[in-house]
Amino acid sequence: METTNGHVKLDQLPAGRYTRRLLAALNRELPVNERQAGPDTGIRAVCACRKALDKLRKAMSDLVFSDTAAEIAFFKEVKPLLYSKFIYYVQLYNYRIKMPPGGEAARRSYIGEKLRGIHRFFEDNLYFYQYFRAGSDYLDERYYTRAGAASPVDLQDFAISDQFSTSHDYKLSKIIANEMFQDFLENELLRLDTGVAFQAGQKLFPFAHPAWTASQTDLVELVYALKSSGAVNHGQIEINELIAVFAFVFQAEVHETYHKLLDISRRKKDMFVFLTRLKNSFANFLNDKLA
Repeated sequence: METTNGHVKLDQLPAGRYTRRLLAALNRELPVNERQAGPDTGIRAVCACRKALDKLRKAMSDLVFSDTAAEIAFFKEVKPLLYSKFIYYVQLYNYRIKMPPGGEAARRSYIGEKLRGIHRFFEDNLYFYQYFRAGSDYLDERYYTRAGAASPVDLQDFAISDQFSTSHDYKLSKIIANEMFQDFLENELLRLDTGVAFQAGQKLFPFAHPAWTASQTDLVELVYALKSSGAVNHGQIEINELIAVFAFVFQAEVHETYHKLLDISRRKKDMFVFLTRLKNSFANFLNDKLA
């Protein structure tokens, strides 16, 4: 299993091999189908995640880091693997027990409120979110070492727990958890906002679903362009609803739409890669057909 940097094996990181075993044991205890898991299952999942995190804390109490790089690797790559799962399953449990009574409209409103909360978190922590997504490391010593936590750069969500926390390992874990929770909520909207009937667990559709063969980033670029141009419902549609429509029609899982939008906004040479490709391919089609 590789870490987020795509090069170093988890087993090569401090406490990485032990964490891999903890993850394997934890995954056996977590529900297979999150959507169908009831409150009791949710409590068991939260407790299992907390137990795994406590085991890592105890193992780490005897760990002496060989250097600053090893400490950074632990708090940036290892601990968030478990911490993010704990945060995610707490979010999932709270989502279910606080679901308001009422029909589809009430549920849609509730999901929308949760998604807006996630988006506000990303906006409020935009600098760190971009730092994380860009794979930057120039502030790692301040973000992911306990010495750096003594003078944090960002006081929001600042929480220190003896020798097991830095100023930003919680925030990193929360970003990862929020992206998982966002995917879950968007899948919930997919079931509600498409207005598609279900029969014996099968979606009813008048013809075979076509396949989306461009990238997910291309799909996000197109959907945001349709939304901002007012081409759908005169622009009076939530972006998650529009994503859900495309995801259903093409039977595609669309993840982390917000950070894909950030990736698009950071393009230097041509921000609108997919839209430009559409324009050029359509021009070529017209030239071939009408020339």
